[in-house]
Amino acid sequence: MRRSTTALLALGTVTAAVAGGVLFLGAGDGTGSPGKGGDGLPPATATVVRTDLVLSRTVDGRIDFAQRRAVKAAVEGTVTVAAAEGRTVRRGEALYELNDKPVTLLYGPVPAFREMKKGHRGSDVLQLERNLRDLGYGAGLYVDTEYGEDTEAAVKRWQKHLNRETTGRVGRGDVVFQPGEVKVVSADAALADQVGPDAPVLTIASTRPVVRALLEQTDGALTARGTKVEVTLPSGKTVSGKVAGTVRPEGEDGAEGGGGGGQEGITVEVVLDGGSRAASGEDAEATASVTFVSEAREGVLAVPVEAVVALRGENGGYGLQVVKGGTSEMIRVETGMTADGRIEVSGAGLRAGMKVGVAKP
Repeated sequence: MRRSTTALLALGTVTAAVAGGVLFLGAGDGTGSPGKGGDGLPPATATVVRTDLVLSRTVDGRIDFAQRRAVKAAVEGTVTVAAAEGRTVRRGEALYELNDKPVTLLYGPVPAFREMKKGHRGSDVLQLERNLRDLGYGAGLYVDTEYGEDTEAAVKRWQKHLNRETTGRVGRGDVVFQPGEVKVVSADAALADQVGPDAPVLTIASTRPVVRALLEQTDGALTARGTKVEVTLPSGKTVSGKVAGTVRPEGEDGAEGGGGGGQEGITVEVVLDGGSRAASGEDAEATASVTFVSEAREGVLAVPVEAVVALRGENGGYGLQVVKGGTSEMIRVETGMTADGRIEVSGAGLRAGMKVGVAKP
């Protein structure tokens, strides 16, 4: 993914600014005495403002879909109908066909781990019966954990509708259980491909749009779940969102992962406020701009970083040279967050609109 040229907005501390030579030593001692040297006035001034400070980082991203995962063949066979990339598949529809038989999507959290037939019990049976009911085959079906004659009869009605052999059993590889409807991201097996057990046939994802962005390994603090994000979509529309987590970068089996790490950085998945409507009509091939907000301070007093003075004396600390008419005095201040060349300041008597001294560039 191409890295954005937008830089990190003034991340740092007063200490770092001192190390970089931004701060200068004040002549005052923080007691309110006028500045010394010449007429005591600084070479330039700036105004104390009340504003919002935001720490952020902007990188490139692209629209994608959440929860990518591979669907693997449960049995050996030949792909007779390949998965259709980009298609949304819903309950009761075929993901693909193997040996001229549809592999059907059903809803539920329990994977299809065995053949299901009369006499079986379990949560997978309950899950199957709920799907049969919701697909319209529930007449005479008692929904429970037992695969009884009623279940067998409902399965036969369903199989007849699918033009399959009416065995009354659900074999391994006949169905795939997923939490809900899915989007086919890619067909990993083409028409006429021979696939064996556990071979990937297609990659699916949820239908929920997300934006994926690549951060540096040093940006770990920005990857925390819930971190606020602003996304400028390819159309130019700006929407808000939040970090949902990290994922494995592409090329690592296309699977989701908890670490999200890689040699080149951390791939972050961002959920957009507004869901699918937020990205409707957007070009998935174009680049989005993703701004991660790590910290924000609203309505604080701020001055240019260059205005803060390192005070001499036992107490040390920092101050501002306040200019009043033809005179100036040093006042002690507490410093806070820095962003975009400004630093948060507070102190007795400090207010918006005051003029403070700054060093010449």
